[in-house]
Amino acid sequence: MDEMAAALKTDPFQFRVKLLEKGGAKKNLAVLKLAAEKAGWGHALPAGVFRGIAQHESFHSFCAQVVELSVAGQTVKVRRVVVAIDCGYVVNPDIAAAQAESAVIFGLSAALKQAITLKNGAVQQTGFHDSDLVRMFEAPQIEVHFVPNGVDNEPTGMGEICVPPVAPALCNAIFAATGKRLRKLPVSLA
Repeated sequence: MDEMAAALKTDPFQFRVKLLEKGGAKKNLAVLKLAAEKAGWGHALPAGVFRGIAQHESFHSFCAQVVELSVAGQTVKVRRVVVAIDCGYVVNPDIAAAQAESAVIFGLSAALKQAITLKNGAVQQTGFHDSDLVRMFEAPQIEVHFVPNGVDNEPTGMGEICVPPVAPALCNAIFAATGKRLRKLPVSLA
């Protein structure tokens, strides 16, 4: 999406809005607009901070995320992730928000740190102890917002909905910062 928006020299959020409005995708549009609003999309950021946006739909649920980051040399520092979710009626908002936060950490860990390496045709990693995770001191501020739904809307999935948009939003923010499109994970600016 962002590459098409860049080719058309249009804002990636506005590009998505136009497509979703034409397609009548109300729930996708609602999470996209909520994430952008809560992230302050369209408002100036501090010098050296950049944004990327992405969204995902699965399990009858919808998620959009905005990642804010800075880049110093070859180091990416994720500062903030704003998450908007429509998962129907939210039975327990605290548990759902915690699940979304952990999904963001899981997604950032995969995008920034976890690699599968081979030596003589064999995978070198043998378990979770070989998969580095984003630690508390590295974790960004994570804000979770739910599209308001009344009790007449049945709950939908919250399992993995927040993992898939992390890497695209991250890479779109990196593009905004560096002009480089990244095609491999984990992210490397080298």
